[in-house]
Amino acid sequence: MARTPNTRLLEAIDEAGVTYAALARAVRGIAIEAGDATLRTNASGIAHWVAGTAPDPATVPYLVEALARRLGRPLTPADLGLRSGDHVPEDLGLSIGPDPVETITLMGRADIERRTFLTRAVYSAAAAALPLGLGAEHQARAETVRAGGVAGQAEIDAVRDMTAAFTQIDERYGGQHGRGAVLQYLTTDVADLCRATFRTGRQHAEMLIAAGSLAYLAGWKAYDAGEQGLAQRYYLQAYALTREADDEPHSAFALRILAHHAMDIGRQEHSTDLAEAALALAAGRVDPGTESLFVVCHARALANAGRPRQAVTEAVRARTLADRCTDGLTGWAAMWGSAAATVDSHTARILTRLGDHHEAERYHASAARRYAGTEHQRITALSAAAEGHAQCAQGHVEQACATWSRALDTMTGVRSSRTRQAVTAIRTDLNRFRGRDARAARELDERARTWLASCPA
Repeated sequence: MARTPNTRLLEAIDEAGVTYAALARAVRGIAIEAGDATLRTNASGIAHWVAGTAPDPATVPYLVEALARRLGRPLTPADLGLRSGDHVPEDLGLSIGPDPVETITLMGRADIERRTFLTRAVYSAAAAALPLGLGAEHQARAETVRAGGVAGQAEIDAVRDMTAAFTQIDERYGGQHGRGAVLQYLTTDVADLCRATFRTGRQHAEMLIAAGSLAYLAGWKAYDAGEQGLAQRYYLQAYALTREADDEPHSAFALRILAHHAMDIGRQEHSTDLAEAALALAAGRVDPGTESLFVVCHARALANAGRPRQAVTEAVRARTLADRCTDGLTGWAAMWGSAAATVDSHTARILTRLGDHHEAERYHASAARRYAGTEHQRITALSAAAEGHAQCAQGHVEQACATWSRALDTMTGVRSSRTRQAVTAIRTDLNRFRGRDARAARELDERARTWLASCPA
């Protein structure tokens, strides 16, 4: 029986102006981004799909994102004449819709069930383009079932306290500790409270902001597990909740994490726009310490965009603002470490990007010192690991080995994909010294190998 050609897929390929071979390369590249290095898609495979053969379901998200990036707009499998095995919409969470509480509830349940359309989701460049969600600006707020009774400040405080406790556990033990508990709490108690009746409109807005903070944490946990597409969707919904609450400072904070996330995974098409939008929303509405977080995010985006002078100027401005922080941070920012430590950490990344490893070492060391002794154990370890890389880049091998040894000490008990990546990167750097008379490097490499073998992926 003859197959029916997939005209929708062919039309999308033609519109994108891409050859089958180039599209196959893009599909493989996106698969690697998602942690799948085994995909062998080639031009012949693309031709078979156009002719009507269905691609493997696991490959569909990679094909969709490859064409979405070429076309500069979000796509779904249905747009390409393809089917998905999930009954939940494949683009769930990728847009700012009229009912973010319902969206987060569906996402959280699917995440708990480890549904593949979420756990294998790839980062969507089109979904990060500004303006976020303005297509839904004129949609009416969806009607939701109200929980019984009247909620108030006590319920808001309870969600804030629980989120703070979950965040401390995350920072101390890594993102995989308590992840299921966060999702269960978000999709049950917190979702019900967001739909509850409150004594005042301001209290309802405060509950939405508190829920946004927990959604932000769910995204952070997905990021720490290496599930970048899922992390992006949680961040977008955290932003949607702040939009519904009409809270510009917290909307700015959500835009800031979207910008950093894009830079962290090398998807920088819209990171400068996101960082600038975040800074514009926050300026004049937050304390100096909190504002420094937005300024250094902007500085990092400028460095990644090839604008080094402006990046350095902004980094200096961020340091000045952080130095003026005397009363601690407010809102969501208060849970993620001091302004000075955060500015040091991102300034070090900027300097690494600009090739100044000596100064990068100094700022990574300063960040590690500021984080040390707090609940922020994971970032303390990651800062020390980055400090060691800066030392290694300058040829200071024995010094780097001592710093990396300290990083491994600090990683004890932390379950995080990022710490595994950091230890793998340490071994990669150490590999350069094999065959040389570098006993410290050999001993540390063996220790790192043992750590990776004993640490769950």
